[in-house]
Amino acid sequence: MTTKFTKDHEWVRVDGDVATVGVTPYAAEQLGDVVYVELPEKGRSFAQGADMAVVESAKAASDVYAPISGEVVDVNDALTGAPETVNESADDKGWFVKVKVANAAELDALMDEAAYADYVKGLD
Repeated sequence: MTTKFTKDHEWVRVDGDVATVGVTPYAAEQLGDVVYVELPEKGRSFAQGADMAVVESAKAASDVYAPISGEVVDVNDALTGAPETVNESADDKGWFVKVKVANAAELDALMDEAAYADYVKGLD
């Protein structure tokens, strides 16, 4: 299973032809306490880079962008009742959606874990 990262602090973990998408712990920390998450409907398709979801915190509302193109096959409904899961477990239980990968080649443009760690270090 491969995990890749975007400069907008989304992660995507690919298993076969399904990718799980969430925001990184760094993004969750920058947002502060998450109070609301708006997720897309199953069956909706997104192009890479499109607005896919919204996260609202005590500080601000932020868009979550599709790291790769695909069709939503599952959403993390648990976030509706417990949006704080994004803060508590951003890279695991706080996932947003699962998408059927439309173009695996798009993953090549994303960062691996080491590159993302270097990118975040450069932001401080």
